[in-house]
Amino acid sequence: MLSSHDVLHVISATVPLYVTMILAYVSVKWWKLFTPDQCSGINKFVAKFSVPLLSFQVVSSYNLYKINLKLIYADFLQKFLAVLAISAFSKISSRGGLRCIITGFSLSTLPNTLILGIPLLTAMYKDQVSILAQIIVLQSVIWYNLLLFLYEFDAASTLSPGTTTSSSPQGSEETEPAEEEQSKEEEEEAERRRGKKKKILLVLSTVGKNLITNPNTYGTLTGLIWAAIHFRWGIHMPSVINQSIVILSNGGLGMAMFSLGLFMASQSSIIACGTKMAVVTMGLKFLVGPALMAVASFAVGLRDTLLKAAIVQAALPQGIVPFVFAKEYHVHPALLSTGVILGMLISLPIALAYYSLLGL
Repeated sequence: MLSSHDVLHVISATVPLYVTMILAYVSVKWWKLFTPDQCSGINKFVAKFSVPLLSFQVVSSYNLYKINLKLIYADFLQKFLAVLAISAFSKISSRGGLRCIITGFSLSTLPNTLILGIPLLTAMYKDQVSILAQIIVLQSVIWYNLLLFLYEFDAASTLSPGTTTSSSPQGSEETEPAEEEQSKEEEEEAERRRGKKKKILLVLSTVGKNLITNPNTYGTLTGLIWAAIHFRWGIHMPSVINQSIVILSNGGLGMAMFSLGLFMASQSSIIACGTKMAVVTMGLKFLVGPALMAVASFAVGLRDTLLKAAIVQAALPQGIVPFVFAKEYHVHPALLSTGVILGMLISLPIALAYYSLLGL
């Protein structure tokens, strides 16, 4: 059973983050302290410095030689089950195909482990908080890059020219010999194949450029490299470099929450997608996601505290990176923004409820 001391410990670790978010919101919405250009500058600082360095600090502190393979299997299985379920729903309801899969995948399987997850799970499960570093590594190295690829593939599909057959005067369709018709069909098929190859190359090239220019990619990969060196040979980072990183990364959580508050203030409505879709969004985030993680975790053999921590982290609010992608590629950004904003507002009592239920 969840004791009052446990509740106080969790609240003490997470409420300051909400205070930071609320202060940012009122500073723009009511006090008008920041202009849109200044908000943009703050957001850029968070994206280019705070979050990448925070990613580096978390990932570099994780012992890669003690990876929990069951957790990796559970994470992959959860994503696979989510894609199957969303694909089936997409076919039944005829809702948007790939775009429906991309949005549903983001909402149900990509929680905000970096910003809210670190203090929350540290307060709840001290001995299992290292799983967050593993989840962050998987999201940064695999799932965010896969998501970016899907967005680029969808964008390339909408831009690729369709194949059209040449029109001919009425009554003359059957005048051409069968050999010419067959030759035309073969040429069109060959052209379609060349078009697909060009599209794939374009997608791969664009994704590669985006990843190369993404500071969080460098933060994560550098963290992986340093973790491998540090935990293999016991080499410590020079104090000057370490303290420089710590100063910036320690403010990463607060700055990220402040940036989120600024974003909330810039929106005309917290529920940008409408009440009905907001309910669907919250259902995907706080019910479907944890349920799929519970099924996947049981299937691969996760038990006890590790199982509980895996389910609770799946019940964290929507990650902000998928929203950034959705806004950039114009694929249901209203749904993702609702997932971020509304999810952050109601996530703490939901996480406490999961924590309490799993502790029974």
